[in-house]
Amino acid sequence: MSIEITGVGSCIPEKVVKNSDFLNHEFLNQDGTPIKGENDVIIRKFKAITGIDERRYVEDNLTASDLAGIAAQNAIKDAGIDKETIDYIIVAQNFGDVKHKNTQSDAVPSLASRVKHILQIKNPSCVGYDLVFGCPGWLEGVIHAKAFIKAGMAKKCLVIGTETLSRVVDAHDRDSMIFSDGAGATIIEDTGRDNAGIIGNKSATYANDEAYYLAFEASYNQELQRETRYIKMNGRMIYNFALTYVPQAMKSCLEESGIDIKDLKKIFIHQANEKMDQAICERFYKLYDLEMPEYVMPMSIAELGNSSVATLPTLLDLVKRKQIENQEIKKGDVVLFASVGAGMNINALTYKI
Repeated sequence: MSIEITGVGSCIPEKVVKNSDFLNHEFLNQDGTPIKGENDVIIRKFKAITGIDERRYVEDNLTASDLAGIAAQNAIKDAGIDKETIDYIIVAQNFGDVKHKNTQSDAVPSLASRVKHILQIKNPSCVGYDLVFGCPGWLEGVIHAKAFIKAGMAKKCLVIGTETLSRVVDAHDRDSMIFSDGAGATIIEDTGRDNAGIIGNKSATYANDEAYYLAFEASYNQELQRETRYIKMNGRMIYNFALTYVPQAMKSCLEESGIDIKDLKKIFIHQANEKMDQAICERFYKLYDLEMPEYVMPMSIAELGNSSVATLPTLLDLVKRKQIENQEIKKGDVVLFASVGAGMNINALTYKI
């Protein structure tokens, strides 16, 4: 059995928001006091840490399920399959559909049901459900798809990651500059091809002290309604957590897959923060007393920002279509996917192209 990604598609919004667009924002500390320093200094420091120059925001008339539907159509076309043969639609998301200028999240019906409606799939045996697993949601969806196929419960699965974080950010929080919108989709199926596809995977949840490193909380602007919630993160705690646990999870996944690290061609890591991603991968290689090879880590965060569950499938789509300079994947290449996010959740997956 070879469980493979046979189709990839993405939906990258056209609206570009540059760092300079935040120059007139009123950035506040958690207690509501103004952050000392001019905004251009704050933005320069932000760029140095995250690597982000610009990000994409969704058009006013679209929602996360709309982006998911577009990405899904592209993935189905790429795989060359009949949509009616899809057994499961798994949509990784965290905030549901949030309409323009509306702070209320809407996830009833599920985004997966909405995608099935958008695609107009008539087969009632095509089951859709949403997966809320933080930023690692899309990769966890792929792991679910693998389990369904391996158990004989499915032959083809559509796994999507979609998010519109621009609609749940606090404009007074400088961390809001990290987040962006987008969707990526993949078709997962058993191809019967020898020695290819998913080789192994690992997942973990750390929730004793770490559960609320990312959470939904009130604005830093004390004058705004306290009942309205926005995405908030403890950046320092997340950074330290990721550097401690993600490299080890990657190593465990690779070793349980029986793969020598010298045979690893690419690491597709969640586009959270360029500095953090670089440090994670460097620490991963140091576990083997090796230096990280050049070009092993494709990156899209500088132009696309952090779109949560959408970053990995979008990055895969871009590399597959040779849209990132000095990055390509070829048949036979062994790659490693890894992600970390709210929960706090971690996962990794070894894959042979």
